[in-house]
Amino acid sequence: MYYHSTRNNNEHFSASEAILKGLADDGGLFVPSELPNIANRMDELAKLPYAKLCHQIICEFFEEFKDDKIFEADIIRAYDKFDSLDILELKELDGVSYMELYHGPTCAFKDFALSVLPYEIMAAKRKTGREGKFAILTATSGDTGKAALEAFRGLENFKIAVVYPKNGVSKIQEMQMNSTAESNTYVFGLDGNFDDCQTLVKNMLAEHYEGIDVSSANSINIGRLVPQVAYYFFTYLKLVKDGQIEQGQKINFCVPTGNFGDILAGYIAKKMGLPVAKLICASNSNNILTDFFRTGVYDKRRKFVVTKSPSMDILISSNFERLLWFITRDDEYVSGCMNDLKENGLFMAKELLPFLKDFLADFATEEETSKEIKRVYKQYGYLIDTHTAVASAVAEKVKPEGYTVILSTANPYKFCTAVLESLGKKADKKDEFKVLEALQKLTGMVAPYTLAELKNQKIVHDNTGDISQARESIRRFLESENA
Repeated sequence: MYYHSTRNNNEHFSASEAILKGLADDGGLFVPSELPNIANRMDELAKLPYAKLCHQIICEFFEEFKDDKIFEADIIRAYDKFDSLDILELKELDGVSYMELYHGPTCAFKDFALSVLPYEIMAAKRKTGREGKFAILTATSGDTGKAALEAFRGLENFKIAVVYPKNGVSKIQEMQMNSTAESNTYVFGLDGNFDDCQTLVKNMLAEHYEGIDVSSANSINIGRLVPQVAYYFFTYLKLVKDGQIEQGQKINFCVPTGNFGDILAGYIAKKMGLPVAKLICASNSNNILTDFFRTGVYDKRRKFVVTKSPSMDILISSNFERLLWFITRDDEYVSGCMNDLKENGLFMAKELLPFLKDFLADFATEEETSKEIKRVYKQYGYLIDTHTAVASAVAEKVKPEGYTVILSTANPYKFCTAVLESLGKKADKKDEFKVLEALQKLTGMVAPYTLAELKNQKIVHDNTGDISQARESIRRFLESENA
């Protein structure tokens, strides 16, 4: 198996090279030459704990890591910081399961992949003999930033720089990032939206830096995307083991979707042999993906909406480019679509609609999101965050046939103001920790310690400005001698 750009199938790279580069030189994303099929290994995988199953999935894609015992031990150790023995939990409510992906160190699903990405990079460096300093550039709409900082902070010969939209994340998310006190970390709050952050990082990945190599922790990096496939398999096998479904029964996954990485991992899992009926793409009011699945037109020429589910406030869904490749296997077609999007603000691909039957798509308004948080809590006593609520509301709308799993991507306390207000209570927007305490008092659900103790943490990053200021300050950090 080799890797190549979605925009050029003529130049081939090893898995290690693809991981270390992060983004192809032509701006495309790396994809594997083939997708492995492991349908005949389900019984074997069902016996494995999460970390070992994840290692098996990763090695299906990155075959050169299979015999690396250091890598295997690192992957198993990566999940030691999770507060659940099963790593993920399933909450079953009337024929629907919520896949709780927030039991990691930063209380969001990004921990699943970002906990192992440093070890993938280390293994790739061993394979390629690259021993120098390495930097990670990361754009975040909230959760990726802290998860990446947590994964790379304090690692020798690594630096990490994170850029986020200054007014586009929750207060808890912002405090998580800006309180990360390690000399090899840097955080910048950009006067712009996530798409601006993502464009900045993609442009900077194409630049040269003195004395240091750079890659990305965003899901544009194939090393970040692949580990996410594992929790689809683990969840399915756990449902079989728990007697919720029969082996071979097709089920649906409803995914709150922004940059399209999480749902793409589900699509890859299906192509690898997982019995999936429908992948439901759930958007918030930035419903560009819903429109595409209905019309075949991807049009970013619309108002960008700041919502209560900020991690999904995205108009340029980078991983959608990979889906275009998997469907068409045509690098010229994909390149043409991406050029049209860049030059004209849209691309038209109506001819692909017949090939998108694996997907359903819909969106939830701000009002529908709040109502869903209240409905689920009132009906079941179960608290969900705003992003999970988007997916839950969309699942209620589309009502797919068969068993459905809703991906619950963040702990509700990461968005406690929006959650408390959704439950009909006033929130003190000047003090996030009073809101957190009020939500605890109302629901009896204890906030994770890592979030509650943020009020005692010192802010060590206070860098804000426009794109040019962000670029220059991040470059200075990368090329400095510290860390």
